[in-house]
Amino acid sequence: MLFDGAVNAKGVEIGSILISPTGQHYQATSRLWFFCTNNTAEYEACIMGINMTIDQDVKELLIMGDSDLIIQQAQGEWETRDVKLIPYRQHVEYLSKRFKSIEFRYIPRCHNELANTLATLASMLSAQCSQLSLGNPNSGKAWLL
Repeated sequence: MLFDGAVNAKGVEIGSILISPTGQHYQATSRLWFFCTNNTAEYEACIMGINMTIDQDVKELLIMGDSDLIIQQAQGEWETRDVKLIPYRQHVEYLSKRFKSIEFRYIPRCHNELANTLATLASMLSAQCSQLSLGNPNSGKAWLL
C-alpha cells in the first residue's frame, strides 16, 4: 500500500493505493473536511489505506509512504511527541494487530508519485465528487498498500 496526504490552500486531501500481489492497482482519494497539519493528513491517508485492506481481508501487508515521521512512529522507532498525533499512532498500532504480517517502509517522495498524485487530484475534485474508490481487491495473498 502506498499513501500520501496533501495540505494546501484548497484544503486537505489524502490518497491511498492498494497494489495486489498480481500488480492490480486500487485507488482511493478523499477530501478531509477539517483543517489539519500535513502529518495528520499523512496519518489519515495511511489509516484509510489500512482500512481498505482490512475490508478486503488482507493478511500480509507492506505499507510504504514518504513521511519518515509516520513510518518511524508506526514502526515504534520514534516517539510520538505531538499530542495531536498520539491517537493516530495508537489507531495505526491497533489496526496493525489485524494482520498476520505488516511492515512499514519509508520511500523517497520521487517513488511515491502515484499516491501523491491521488492526494493532489482530490484537491481538484468538486465537493460533490471529492471521494473516489475503484476496484474490489479480493485475495488472501500479500498486498502492497
